[in-house]
Amino acid sequence: MTKVFPSPAALAEAVGTHVGTGDWITVDQRRIDLFAEATGDHQWIHVDPERAASGPFGTPIAHGFLTLSLIPVLVKDVYRTEGVAMAVNYGLNRVRLMNPVRVGARVRASVDLVSVEAVPGGHQIVARVTVEIDGADKPACVAETVTRLYG
Repeated sequence: MTKVFPSPAALAEAVGTHVGTGDWITVDQRRIDLFAEATGDHQWIHVDPERAASGPFGTPIAHGFLTLSLIPVLVKDVYRTEGVAMAVNYGLNRVRLMNPVRVGARVRASVDLVSVEAVPGGHQIVARVTVEIDGADKPACVAETVTRLYG
């Protein structure tokens, strides 16, 4: 269930806490192929199921940047902040891609709130997002995301 913060000030009160864990989504071959088409990255480990079957992972894997780009959709199931007209991805402080996401795997986000600070016209949010893989010992990705919220 999505946690709703009524304002950026209420979100600031949650700094240092685990905000929650989202719902699972499946990373299927179609999503991987569409990402390859959008980025021009058609490496066989992603888009050639026959060749990938005999490769190092035994199946196609998602692009690391696909895993990273799923963070916004994964996090929206974890929390949202009301009283905000616009949210902008401001960047990343640190990213580690630790475990490949195999085709057909389910992933979800677990979010810890690192900081909330006022910036001109809004607030800057830093969150540690762990992209978990269903049944895996290691996460796919751990990223410290930076988002700006404007009122």
